[in-house]
Order: sequence, then C-alpha cells, then structure tokens
Amino acid sequence: MAISQLEIAMDLIHSMHPLARAWLLDGPLSSFVDAFQALLERGRYAEGSSVAALRGWSHFAHWMTKCQLSAEQIDEALVGQFLDSHLPRCDCHPAALRTRGDVSASLGHLLALLREQHVIVELPGPSGPVAEELTRYNVHMRDARGLAIGTRGDRLACISLLLQCKVAGKAIAIGALQPEDVRGFMATELTRVSSASHASAVTAALRAYFRYRGTCGDAVNGLLGAISSPVRWSQASLPRALTAEEVQRLEAHCAQAKRAPLRLLAMVRLALDLGLRVGEIAKLEITDFDWRAGTVTLKRTKSQRQDVLPLPAVTGQALSEYMRHERPATTLPSLFVRRVAPHDRPIGVDTVSQAIGRALRGAGISRSCHSLRHTLACRLVNSGSSIKEVADVLRHRSLDTSLIYAKLDLQLLAEVALPWPGSAS
Repeated sequence: MAISQLEIAMDLIHSMHPLARAWLLDGPLSSFVDAFQALLERGRYAEGSSVAALRGWSHFAHWMTKCQLSAEQIDEALVGQFLDSHLPRCDCHPAALRTRGDVSASLGHLLALLREQHVIVELPGPSGPVAEELTRYNVHMRDARGLAIGTRGDRLACISLLLQCKVAGKAIAIGALQPEDVRGFMATELTRVSSASHASAVTAALRAYFRYRGTCGDAVNGLLGAISSPVRWSQASLPRALTAEEVQRLEAHCAQAKRAPLRLLAMVRLALDLGLRVGEIAKLEITDFDWRAGTVTLKRTKSQRQDVLPLPAVTGQALSEYMRHERPATTLPSLFVRRVAPHDRPIGVDTVSQAIGRALRGAGISRSCHSLRHTLACRLVNSGSSIKEVADVLRHRSLDTSLIYAKLDLQLLAEVALPWPGSAS
C-alpha cells in the first residue's frame, strides 16, 4: 500500500521526523495507523501524548522490520522483549522515542487494538471445569459472603493460578490435592512476589477457598493445615493518625497544589471528615448526595451495604467548589472523572490513592492515605465517642476491628492505670 494512500489529514504525523514517519507508514503497522489515530481522537488525548504514542509505534515498527516480524506475531512477550532487551541498548536513529513509559503505553494501546480487530488472539484464560469452578466460587463469595468485587477478583486470580497449575483439564477434585501441592504453590507465589502483604493475601485466598470446598463435601483439613500465615500480631501497633498541625499543613498544601487543587481538597475532606476509603471515594456519584438533607449515601462499599452518612458543611463546601469550578464537562454520573486522556471516564482507585499520597508527602507527612481515616476515628474517640460509635462511622462489620482505637482514649486509660512500682502515687 503506497504512502500516499495512507497519508492522514492530521498535522501530528506530518510533524514527525521524516524517518520516524517512514518507519510508521511503510512498516508492518501501517494498516493500523488510521484506527490508532481514531483511538487517540476518541480519548481526546493531548497533542503531546498523541505524538509520543505515534513515535512509540514508529520505533516498534522499525524494530519489527529489522527483525522481519509481522503484526500477527505480536504479543506481550514480544513487547517485553522490545522494552527489556532492545530499548536499553537501542542504537536506532535519534528520531526513535526511547522513553520507556511512553513507549510501553503506546504498545499497550497496540495490543488492545490488534485484539479488538482480531489480528491476534485474546489472552488465554481459564476454560472448561476450571472456568466453571471459578464462576461458582464467585457466586458464593458474592451471595453467601457478601464480598466486594475487588476482593473477589483478587481471590479468583489466586485460585485460578492454583487450579490451572494443579487440576487444569481435569474434573475439579480438591480432595485429591496433597498438602505438598499447596505448600509448593505458596512457595512459587511468594518467590514471584516476596512481600508480607502478598503472603497474607495468598494465605487468606487459599484458606477461604478450601473452606468453601469443605462445604461442598471435600476433605480439606489436611490442606488447611498446610497453610501457615505470616506473623502479624493483632492490635500490636497504634493507629497512625495526623496531628491537628499536620491536618492544617495538608489542607494548606491542597489549596496551593498546581494540579486540580479543588479536586484534591474534596478528596482529602471526604477521607478526613467521613472516613471514606479511597475505593469509596473513587466510586462516588453525584446522585449519591442529598444536598437538601445534607447526607451522602454509600452504595458501592467494601461490605456491599448501603450506608447513609451526614455530610459536614465543610465537606459539602469543598465538593461544591470542585463541581462548579474544576469538574470537567461530562455526561458521566461519577463525581470524579478523568482530567487527562482518555477523557469521559471515571477515575480509578489508584488515582485517588496517588493524589492523596502526593499531597501528604508534599506537606511533609510520612503517612499513608489510610491515616486520614485513622485521624477521624481518633478525633471521635478523644471527643468522647464510644467504640461502637466509631465502628458505626467507619462502617466496620466487627467491633474487634475498631478496638485498636481504644488505645488512644487517654482519659479512660488514665482512670485504669496502675501506679508504677516505687512511684509516689
């Protein structure tokens, strides 16, 4: 296909270096350039982002030409080979984009586009008995356990790996598994991701699944006995809350933020005044707020319940300022929507977590996002609220989860403190 037939009436391609443009329009990805430009237009990507994406495609197409590869051969492994092997030692013309983040993002779009057009196959997933088992277990977690979609997804991913490794292509017979199989699987997983949090997630997922299989009639006592959890003592630490001075610094930093200060302050106020989790903040919709009654209804919570909370005036003011002056024009019901391409999409949990995390670091506070939730709980305890009231505000299912805040009730602790041996009192 001649270049003249592929010329696009956009200035972006014409603004590229002639050599990079030739790599793109003469290479193995030339027939997908139109579709790629349409994708960039739908997402309303900024000009700089679109140029970087096209340059990333161009560099990859040049490498494919040198390696005599076709579009049908592209997959995650080939992209990984380009990023990990070629890019660090690239000696291509300076017109080639070498920024790993930009190149990786553009190739992610490439993989999605090729799958959308059925040029390459979809990623293989579980099938047959394994897929059916995962579907049944997902229904059990949703209907019998009431677990949130994120928790279900994490556990299904772990169990999928176990089943595909141990019983792929066979009927599901968990009772036939041996403790050595479980220990071997856990060792492999912890070698892949070596962290205490991942170890806890794996053991929790396996234990919950085997208990479910126990209700199905399988003998799972031996398998449960093979699961050893990492040591994490309950109630061993104090909640890390912000001081009043740190809260003031955080609010001041939000007001002075260069990027979306009103949105950032609204997110911080929701966490600080209502104790919302980052996932709950990301999922809020405008219709969740009753402005006349001064309440917010949480419908998409971790515990799958619907909770109605009072909306403090200072929080409502922060939300009002954001919606009037900073919220992008969109038909989406989501309270917080993307400010960068792809537009007209809700923000994700990571966006909230990263925004609040950057604000905390910018204010010189070495705490996590969850510390804002701790701050609300500590403020309630120190103002005389009971542990039951704290549990209600934080929407804990069990009072045991809230007991850690009893350590911060200094007034009541002083009443039960015993005199130190040898002291005057």
